Amino acid sequence: MQLTMSQKPTLHTSISPALLHLYDLSNSVVVIIDVFRATSTIASALYNGAKCVIPVDSVPKAIEISRNIDGIAAGERDGMIAEGLQHGNSPLEYSREFIENKTLVLTTTNGTRLLQMALDRNADTIVSGSFPNLTAVCDFLVKEKKNVVLGCAGWKDRFNLEDTLFAGAVINRLAKQFTIHCDSSLMAETMYGKYKNKLTDFAPKLTHYHRLVERFGLIEDINFCLTPDLANVLPVYTEGKLIVK
Repeated sequence: MQLTMSQKPTLHTSISPALLHLYDLSNSVVVIIDVFRATSTIASALYNGAKCVIPVDSVPKAIEISRNIDGIAAGERDGMIAEGLQHGNSPLEYSREFIENKTLVLTTTNGTRLLQMALDRNADTIVSGSFPNLTAVCDFLVKEKKNVVLGCAGWKDRFNLEDTLFAGAVINRLAKQFTIHCDSSLMAETMYGKYKNKLTDFAPKLTHYHRLVERFGLIEDINFCLTPDLANVLPVYTEGKLIVK
């Protein structure tokens, strides 16, 4: 759908994958948001020189594809490295020395599943967003001048705050460029406005923080995932892969 010069594109926020079906994705850029940790890990790997990231929805598929292309099979289930894999979903694992010029085949509990859902609903364009690539995402959305759906991966279809806070950060920067009549977007921006200068201090209140830090000690992962522009590249989904735009 082409917009006239006087029209602003719309922006909506889906706060759970269970709500994604309520939005028209066919004329929209869909931003896949899984702050802890899939989309932060995707940004990290691509920033550090990965050829591409292939998102898949199952561990067997990740293993099979990686064997066929000599890639790195990685991912998690419930926060832990998935059984059968040697590499997990930590953005800090994918240093330039490890990942440069390699292909990462990634499967996660929430983020890669949401991406597949967006594909199944004929999303026009799919990109991956997180605080480490916040500016790249915002710049792209302004440039594209298309309707936007910010898709929060949540946790097993449940609402989570970290993804919604990232949606709020995007809206905080772009509100003037979009028409926004969406209570979930209003809520996201309001929450972000309250905590934007103290995200890492607020993090211990988050349910997923407790999963990752108290069970697995991943405090450095959390700090990376909440820091803007540490891996400021734009992952765009094309022909089965996430590549740098």
